[in-house]
Amino acid sequence: MKQTTGICVGSDKKDAGRVRKVTANSLKACLMATVLASGFSVALPEAASAQGLFQRLFNPENHRRQQERQRQEDLRKKAVSVKVAAPRYLNYTPDTMKKVSLAPLSEKKTAELQPAAETLETVDAAKVETDAAPVEPAVLTAFDEARPALKGLSVTVLPEVGEALIAYYREHPDFVWVDDNGVTLKAAKARRELASADTYALVPADYFVPLPALSSLDEEDRNAALMRFEMQMSAAALSYVLDATRGRVDPNKISQYHDLPRHDVDLVSALEGLAASADTQDELAAHHPQNDHFQALMAELKRLKAEDEDANQIVIAPGTFLKAGKSSPEMKNIVAAIAKNGSDELKAAHDETLAGYDESEEYAPALVKLVKAFQKEAGLTPDGIVGKNTIKALVGETNAAKIAKVELAMERSRWIPEELGSRKVFINQAAFTATYTAPNEEPLSMRVVVGKKSNQTNFFYDKIEVVEYNPYWGVPYSIIVNEMVPKLARDPSYLDKAGYEVTTPGGRKISSASVNWYAVAAKQTSVNVRQYPGRANALGEVKILFPNRHHIYMHDTPSKNLFNKDVRAYSHGCIRLHDPKGMAAAVLGKSKDYVTSRIAAGQNEQEQVTGDIPVYVSYFTAWPELDGSGIGYYSDIYDRDRYLLKAIEKTEAVREKARSAG
Repeated sequence: MKQTTGICVGSDKKDAGRVRKVTANSLKACLMATVLASGFSVALPEAASAQGLFQRLFNPENHRRQQERQRQEDLRKKAVSVKVAAPRYLNYTPDTMKKVSLAPLSEKKTAELQPAAETLETVDAAKVETDAAPVEPAVLTAFDEARPALKGLSVTVLPEVGEALIAYYREHPDFVWVDDNGVTLKAAKARRELASADTYALVPADYFVPLPALSSLDEEDRNAALMRFEMQMSAAALSYVLDATRGRVDPNKISQYHDLPRHDVDLVSALEGLAASADTQDELAAHHPQNDHFQALMAELKRLKAEDEDANQIVIAPGTFLKAGKSSPEMKNIVAAIAKNGSDELKAAHDETLAGYDESEEYAPALVKLVKAFQKEAGLTPDGIVGKNTIKALVGETNAAKIAKVELAMERSRWIPEELGSRKVFINQAAFTATYTAPNEEPLSMRVVVGKKSNQTNFFYDKIEVVEYNPYWGVPYSIIVNEMVPKLARDPSYLDKAGYEVTTPGGRKISSASVNWYAVAAKQTSVNVRQYPGRANALGEVKILFPNRHHIYMHDTPSKNLFNKDVRAYSHGCIRLHDPKGMAAAVLGKSKDYVTSRIAAGQNEQEQVTGDIPVYVSYFTAWPELDGSGIGYYSDIYDRDRYLLKAIEKTEAVREKARSAG
């Protein structure tokens, strides 16, 4: 076995000044002799430790380099272990229901009780004695006579509703829903609207108020019953207004992928409007979104509910996967589904194939052409392969599944502004599409790639501000830590070799090998990493910015093949555009040739977008088709429908409990 050797400086007179080689086994003796000669006492180390001790004593520079290498190795291991957590789904907590006492409304305000006395204080006493007319006693209104009932009355409502009730009746101490004869026509119309809440994807039981039983009651009890109905009716109407305007669910409590501020609702003003309205049914209905897409969803919901489930629904066995030239017992169901759900134009073009089909299991060339035509019509890749997406298009969804998607879409519609804007970009992640619309212009719609399930694109809205030509790619911190640091651990010069620029926060360029990446991962220090413009750049030739805290924008991509896929969830969260030049030209109000010329100049430049162009980075599994032909239905790629359904179920459970408690 090879022995470690070292050197030893003579410690006695005979060996003084002479250096001789020693083995690891004799190194201890040499070191001991040296130390003893120096007057020091140390514990005798093992052979390997002795070598380290020797290095510290006689070769400190080499020892320092070894320590630095070890430190760098430790940092490498630590850096690789650090990860940036992605946003996550939350355990949804519904809006709380609060028991609100109405006792503060049981007595008049001081200003109401003593207006005459306050006035007299400012008048000369002698004048009062000679000229003042007698103060007539205050006349009690029907509301005043019923006030005592408020002392023991309470309602269990959302906190905003309770606050609005107190605020409204302090300023307007009068009945809205009853009069001397009992419940008014105004109340009847409102109750009719509340009972039809399911028309708008709400739950009628949340707003139900029973009529008071007034027969055989004495005056005091009758007043109390009418006051109870008045307050319950106002509470129900305000709850309805709140839900109709902002939705029942707070999206930001569902997941960290949602970034949607809840709408402020002026409930006092809403109750004032109901009090002044001759038609409370229309007044209440007006609080739902009035835009075209919500009206289309509402019409679809009505249509679906009017239809029975199709008893003759065609079923294609789950897991069926069929290529040209193969055979399958499901072939007859595939042809039957096309015959049932294909357009008249498609069926006319392939009439001979459909008429001549003999229920053979062979996937013959004529049938492949038929399937390709159906796929093209359905917006799928016309490759003739019958897989899960083609099967879904062939057999469709049950009415129950469609109803659920439409109702969820109506809830989500309440999270975004009612007026989307005349010029806008609307991105629907579930449909993998981005659409630019503007008055008097043909809509521009295109395929997009959105975030992977592990890197989901957020649901938010913002305003488009800048188009950048030949962009740098500023690498997000999460990608640096989760994806680049492991590569840098293997090769510290990785970023320099791969065409990235690393700079200090002050802008000074540095080598990637000189960076303490563990300190970067641990946020103890910071650097900027960006990829140079060029063909290999992840953002391609152009990007469109709407600055937001999620670092999401629209951009070009060198990975053009992904647009041929039906499911296009491959990015880190940003929106990759199939026609980025077209979108850039649209938001700039310029031609594609203009955008192409700016790119061709080869310079990294930015151009400001003029005008107000909002962008909606949304998620709808049911949404009106652009051509007005109906509602399109899409897969729940991120499971957000499932989480929203859970949030609604929890909300309804809380409300049901409040109703049961009385």
